[in-house]
Amino acid sequence: MSCRAVIAGERNPRVLADLALGKMRRKTALLEEALDCSFFTPEHAFVLAMMLANIDHYTAQVAVPDEKSAVLCEPYERQVAQLDAIPGFGVTAAQDLIAEIGTDMTVFPAAGHLCSWARVVPRVTESGGKRKGKNATGRGNPYIGGTLGEAAAGAGRTQSFLGAKYHRLCRHMPKGKARVAVMRTQLCIAHALLSDPEADYRDLGPGYYEQRAGTRRQVRGYIRSLERCGYKVTIEPVTDANPETGELITHTAV
Repeated sequence: MSCRAVIAGERNPRVLADLALGKMRRKTALLEEALDCSFFTPEHAFVLAMMLANIDHYTAQVAVPDEKSAVLCEPYERQVAQLDAIPGFGVTAAQDLIAEIGTDMTVFPAAGHLCSWARVVPRVTESGGKRKGKNATGRGNPYIGGTLGEAAAGAGRTQSFLGAKYHRLCRHMPKGKARVAVMRTQLCIAHALLSDPEADYRDLGPGYYEQRAGTRRQVRGYIRSLERCGYKVTIEPVTDANPETGELITHTAV
C-alpha cells in the first residue's frame, strides 16, 4: 500500500507509515525513518510503478497453473483431504506429493519401500572412515524432497506430535537431520493414508512422548541434561500417603 501511495504522489513519512498492515504496524517509528522520500524523484516513481506492474503480472500468472492443478486434482479430492490433515501439509503440498508418488500404494509393499525410493532415509556412506556423498540421505526425487522439506519445517512450528518430535530430536542432532526424520514420518503417514481410502489422520498430540516415557526414563533424561550443563545431581525418593485412599505415593526429588 505504501508503494502505491508513493507512486500516487504521497511523500509524508507518517502518512505512509500509517498504511502499514499486520505486524509492520508495530514498527511505525522505524517505517517513518525508512520512508523518508526527500530523495525520491518522479523517475524513481516511474521505475517503482513498472516493478509493481511486473509483480502483479507474475502473481496473476501463478494463479493460472494453480487453477489448472485444482481441476486436474478433482478426482483425488479424498486423497488430498487425507494428506491435508497431516501437520505441516496443505492442499498444495498434498497435490505435489500425489503428483510424484500417485495414489496407488500397492507399488510400495511397505512405507519403508516408499521412503527408500524417495531417499528420505538415514543413510551414511563411509569408506576408510571418510564420509562419502553430498549428504546423509542420498539423492532422491527433488520435488518430493522440496515438498516434504517445507512440510517438515511447517510441522516443526505446530503444537502436534510431529512438532514435538522435531523439537525432541533437535536436542541431540542437527536441525537438518531432525527435519529429515520428520519428513520420513510424514511420508510413512502419507503411505498409510493413501493405502486406505477410509483412513483419517488423528494426531497423537504434543504430549505423546511424555505419556509413553516412564518416570524413570524421564528422570534419567533430566539428569543427563543437567550433567551436560555441569551439575552433579543426587536424587532420593520422597514418599507420602494419599489422604483419600491411604495408598503410598512416591515422588522423585532432585
